[in-house]
Amino acid sequence: MRTRSIGLTLFTVVGLVVSACGGATPSPTQPAGSQPAATGGPTEGPSAPTSNLRIAVVTDVGTVDDKNFNQYSYEGAVKGAADVGAPEVKVVVPPDASFYAADINGFIDAGYNVIVTVGFNLGTDTVKAAKAHPDVWFIGVDQAPCVDANGDPDTTFACSGDAATLLPKLIGLQYKEDQAGYLAGIVAGSITKNKTIGAIGGINLVPAVVRYIQGYELGAKSIDSSIKVKTAYVSTSDFGVAFNNPGEGKTFASQFIQTNKPDVLFQVAGKTGNGVLEAACAAGINGLGVDVDQWLSLAADTNAQYNCIVTSAEKHLSTSVEQTIQAIGAGTAKGGVLNFDATNDGIGVSPEHDNKGLITPDIQAKLDAALQAMKAGTLVTCPANCGQP
Repeated sequence: MRTRSIGLTLFTVVGLVVSACGGATPSPTQPAGSQPAATGGPTEGPSAPTSNLRIAVVTDVGTVDDKNFNQYSYEGAVKGAADVGAPEVKVVVPPDASFYAADINGFIDAGYNVIVTVGFNLGTDTVKAAKAHPDVWFIGVDQAPCVDANGDPDTTFACSGDAATLLPKLIGLQYKEDQAGYLAGIVAGSITKNKTIGAIGGINLVPAVVRYIQGYELGAKSIDSSIKVKTAYVSTSDFGVAFNNPGEGKTFASQFIQTNKPDVLFQVAGKTGNGVLEAACAAGINGLGVDVDQWLSLAADTNAQYNCIVTSAEKHLSTSVEQTIQAIGAGTAKGGVLNFDATNDGIGVSPEHDNKGLITPDIQAKLDAALQAMKAGTLVTCPANCGQP
């Protein structure tokens, strides 16, 4: 998972600054300092717009074609715009975190009335903009707005205000990580040979991280209750180390592998987790990615370094953004947190890409059955202390 990928209340007001990319000369519809879009996918909606919605996307730092949060959130906005008959979607990539507010406000000044902000790093600035501009719709991907009684970002994390009431056009998109983790656990429990698997999270202060791992353990044990699930967290207090330090992730995972001897390792640690996967591949064991299809975002480009990725526990970012824009266009959208899970195609697991055949038809049948049970509400994917370490 990238550093932006854990959108819990805690991170709505905590921004992790990741590596900056160069800015570009702004155009009239591009807020100053942001980077213009450059993707291989479609960039326009219908040629003759039929909707008065004007949709813009402010990504996190990086690139818009990152095969990760930025790209899939943007693609969801493009699809949503086409669905509702809105004109071309504009997107900008801030050079660094200091440009978040300016980029959001630049779109507001240009007359955009639906603004998608990508990742929890933008949570605070999204809340501020939603309060200042109550007539504009905001979609915060992987964000759970935490506000005080005045509708301002609550830095105490008490979340004493009702964001849905105070900010009625701010929609935070959240995901049932334990369901995706459970599916990854089925894969891990099915392919392990020594009945010892591992999971490394960034930090246990983030409920989403804990939920992923709790679901993973239950999924693995649904295959064989004797499987040992070894877990650890890279940091107990430093969010930068936990989610934005691949070197530390590789070192930590190498020691974890040497000590615990897992033959499958699941990463839930953002960019730090990229180092975890690198260590897993170097050790000759199987790796499982998180949030998006990490074979596409990592192994497809640098196959030798990450060629042990079997599957990834996914949040279906494009689907969730598209559905939310559809609701806004239909006049049925409401402010607050919108949850995505198996029932609305909000989570899943990635296909196997390398033709090793580790995910057999039997394993796929188990995944399909579990997903159907989740949709029916008959499968427990998180323990009673769900999200708590």
